[in-house]
Amino acid sequence: MLIAHDHPLAALTAAGVSIWLDDLSRELLAGGRLEALVADRGVVGITTSPTIFASALERGERYTPQLRELAAAGTSVEDTVFAITTDDVRAACRVLRPLYDRTDGVDGRVSLDVDPRLAHDAEATIARARELWAAVGEPNLLVKIPATADGLGAITAIIAEGISVNVTLIFSLERYRDVIDAYHTGLETAAFNEYDVSAIHSVASFCVSGVDSAIDARLDAIGTGRAIAAKGKAAIANARLAHEIHAESLASPRWRRLAAAGARPQRPLWASTGVKNPDYPDTMYVSGLAIPGTVSAMPAATLEAFADHGTVPALVLEEIYGPAQDVLGEIAELGVDYREVTDELERRGVQKFAAGWDELAGTVRGLLGRGLAEHRSSKR
Repeated sequence: MLIAHDHPLAALTAAGVSIWLDDLSRELLAGGRLEALVADRGVVGITTSPTIFASALERGERYTPQLRELAAAGTSVEDTVFAITTDDVRAACRVLRPLYDRTDGVDGRVSLDVDPRLAHDAEATIARARELWAAVGEPNLLVKIPATADGLGAITAIIAEGISVNVTLIFSLERYRDVIDAYHTGLETAAFNEYDVSAIHSVASFCVSGVDSAIDARLDAIGTGRAIAAKGKAAIANARLAHEIHAESLASPRWRRLAAAGARPQRPLWASTGVKNPDYPDTMYVSGLAIPGTVSAMPAATLEAFADHGTVPALVLEEIYGPAQDVLGEIAELGVDYREVTDELERRGVQKFAAGWDELAGTVRGLLGRGLAEHRSSKR
């Protein structure tokens, strides 16, 4: 890594945090730009989303030749989306493969979503996850599956088949416990079926900024001085308590048995680290969750902000869990229903991902139409 030792991102890496970029496009893959981010910004992983791909298609000309070919072949919108996204992720996996090998599979990872419209259909999710795993064909892929009630069974089934998973859209501590159980159950089944469990990896993507947005809106509605003083604290507190659950799970007899069989811990990944409220420091979610053994997935703007002026506080785990519980206790006393908030966030999260998929499909549909028109014109 060429990044200077005194650089904020180098300090974050030295603190034990893996830096993953929440972005991917063929423009990024072209000309060594991704390799430069690895060298200059300490990026060791990639996460993607349907919205990210839609944006990449709208602004990138490097997709045009493939779109023309697919349009001429009469390829459906769904198959075109599948081809483009798996091609991009496969290429990114190959760029990051040296990191994957160097870290024994911990980093060098690239995530790709199962169609989020299947979030409440476990069997369809399982089938699509298998298709993505086979199509990308790279061991450093993480298949993204939402942590809905139906998704939990799919997560267990896919882990049991030896497929590595990025569990997404986790908002509540209760659901996070369910996610850990789903992962452990999948590993136990994989071990029983004689899979090499050391080759199975997972991250649990705990959403951050949306928690503050939702709870802050309720605190604003309450409007008291005490309520206003509580704003901007819930998301980091929630995530820190999630880490406490993670730490407790690793101390359990169940995990010790799995670890003895070679299993790898499911690392917490802090997702949605871009700050939505301009009144808050733009690096607060990265700094506030600079916890060893975790992943911080950042959009490009947050990555650059942290590179410019980010700080890494010395967090003592035993000293952050209690105050985090106090924050959620204060919010509950003010009348904010935590369960109602996290349930709503999950519903909205699934809807947002599905809308992003529709946006991606709509973008592809328009580009296929243009590609077909250009193909026909060239034949005249």
